[in-house]
Amino acid sequence: MKKVLTIAGSDSSGGAGIQADIKTITAHAMYAMSAITALTAQNTTGVYGIHDVPEDFVKNQLNCIFTDIYPDAVKIGMVSSAGIISAIADTLALYKAKNIVADPVMVATSGSKLISDDAINALMDKLLPMADIITPNLAEAQVLADMEIKTVEQMEIAAEKLSRHIKGAIVIKGGHLDDTADDLLYLDGRAIWIRGDRVDNPNTHGTGCTFSSAIACGLANSLDPETAVRNAKAYLTGALKAMLDLGHGSGPLDHCYKIKA
Repeated sequence: MKKVLTIAGSDSSGGAGIQADIKTITAHAMYAMSAITALTAQNTTGVYGIHDVPEDFVKNQLNCIFTDIYPDAVKIGMVSSAGIISAIADTLALYKAKNIVADPVMVATSGSKLISDDAINALMDKLLPMADIITPNLAEAQVLADMEIKTVEQMEIAAEKLSRHIKGAIVIKGGHLDDTADDLLYLDGRAIWIRGDRVDNPNTHGTGCTFSSAIACGLANSLDPETAVRNAKAYLTGALKAMLDLGHGSGPLDHCYKIKA
C-alpha cells in the first residue's frame, strides 16, 4: 500500500485541512499519515481561532513518521509561521523526502487569513523550492508572483515568473476566473492547460486541500506530474458534482463519492 503524509492544519468542521487530506488519501486507497501544524476553530462560515503547534513538536511528529513509515509522497498545506516552515523544510531535507506537493494556503474559502506576513517570505524562500509541484490559487499566485492576475495570459506570465525561483511544476488554479475553471500547469518551461467543467456548486470548502492531496496520491503511485494533475482535477470535479450540502456557509465536498454504501 502506498503511504502519503499530509503536513497541514486541522479543520474542526472536517471539510478542509488534515481532515480533507485524510479523506482524499483514503479514497485513493492509500495509507494516510499526518503532522498537524495548527489547530483551527472553524466551520463553513469562517475561521474563529488558530492555535499554532510549537515548531519543535511539528519536528517531533515528522521524525516519528519518517523513521518508521517512510511516505511515498508528502502534501504540505497550512503552515502559518516562519518557524514552522523552517522546521518542516529542515526535516524534509534531512530525510530526503520525495514527491512533495505544496499548497501555499494563505486564505480560507470563507475569506479568513491563515498565514502571517513573515511566513510568506519563508514559504517562498525555503519550502516552495523543495516542492515537486506547487498549487496556488489565483489570489495566492498574485501574492507569490507579486502581480495582478485576472486573465489566462497573466496566469502564464505569473507561472513563468515563479518558475525562476521554483524548480518543480507550478499549477495555478483557475477556479476563481469568471468564465472558466481551467488550471494552468507550468512544467519544464511549457504552459499546459488542464481543462475542466465549471461546476455550479457553492460548496467549495476544502477544494484546494483536496486537489493537492489527490496530486500527491498520483505522485505516490508513480504517475508523471501532468497525469497526476489531470487525475486530481477529475477527482475534485466528481467530489463537487456529488453536490453534498452541509453547513450554513460554503460547505465541504463529498470526498468519498465513489464509495457506495
